[in-house]
Amino acid sequence: MVEDLIILIRSISAFIILMIITRFLGKQTLSNMNFHEFVTAVILGAIAANLAFNEKIQILHLLISLAVFTVTSYLLSKIILKSRKFRMWTAGTPTILIEGGNILEDNLKKNNMTLDTLNQMLRQKDIFDYSEIEYALMEVNGKISVMKKKEYQNVTLKDLKNEVKEDLKFPIELIMDGRLLEGNLKANNIPPDWMMDKLKTRGRRIEDVFYAVKGSDGQLYIDFYKDKIQHPIDIE
Repeated sequence: MVEDLIILIRSISAFIILMIITRFLGKQTLSNMNFHEFVTAVILGAIAANLAFNEKIQILHLLISLAVFTVTSYLLSKIILKSRKFRMWTAGTPTILIEGGNILEDNLKKNNMTLDTLNQMLRQKDIFDYSEIEYALMEVNGKISVMKKKEYQNVTLKDLKNEVKEDLKFPIELIMDGRLLEGNLKANNIPPDWMMDKLKTRGRRIEDVFYAVKGSDGQLYIDFYKDKIQHPIDIE
């Protein structure tokens, strides 16, 4: 009974201490966790768990560890605010995934991201056609930011003159990773020869295509493995 009471008190104490540490480190740690903050959170969580359940380790030693990692994280956050080079080294930099409507597949691979994941993240931003995008960036916190092309940007009251109504259809994926999605073609009554003819007019083969989709406007949008972008914009 006494041991149960001790674990209860230690657990409550660990929770309260973590709450205090989180408030001390600030809201930035919660909203946009970067690499060093993620590492700090994992370590502090492990120490707090030992504080709650591991009776073999002295409480004083655990409190010292918590204090050391808390102060270290706090000092690092202050250094990051003052030194951009150090900030880039610890937090990394955003990565451009789409440029001018073209998917940069090499950057997808660097971030271990698949086309399905990219499409999911775009749909969460109400974007179903990647051709609407001028730039899409993977932020250091793992979220995606999108700048639409001018013609697809939201209008303001000042811009509204005429009400435009169009019937939009769900985009149909036709080629992914150099492979023809025959199931999608068959389900939408699109003959494979139609896709082949479209590629022949551009002097390309299916193997050259990274991603092809029939957009909601009925137009065909193709992203090739080689986008002929000689100098993709990089953020430094």
